[in-house]
Amino acid sequence: MQIASYLFFKDHAAEAFDFYARCLGGKVTMKVTMGEMPGVDNLPAEARGQVAHVRLEVGSAVLMGSDWCGPTPEPYPGIHGNAVSVGVDRPDEAERLFTALGEGGKVTMPIGETSWALRFGMLTDRYGAHWMVNCSRPA
Repeated sequence: MQIASYLFFKDHAAEAFDFYARCLGGKVTMKVTMGEMPGVDNLPAEARGQVAHVRLEVGSAVLMGSDWCGPTPEPYPGIHGNAVSVGVDRPDEAERLFTALGEGGKVTMPIGETSWALRFGMLTDRYGAHWMVNCSRPA
């Protein structure tokens, strides 16, 4: 079984996933636009460049997403009520990752030592996705 996070964006999925690939050291392995999907003839021209599906792989981890294409006329609801949690082995890697993901975003809990972690912090990135970066204490 695999469980992966799936994020919806307002017209920024391609840009966000390129950013995540750089920050996380991963690779975008699939990116399909709305214009490449069946039924493109019924799609407005301005929507054809939006992302229908994107997949980022970092080692064995997977993060997926797309631009919001919810039922019309329902507006984009934003990203809320969840967070992508990333665990790393070294405190310096936690700090590097936290700084990279936080560029242009908002820190909601500064990264630092906690009772359960050598480093833990939370942020909302420039695209509105919430992240938790954790470097657990050794058992």
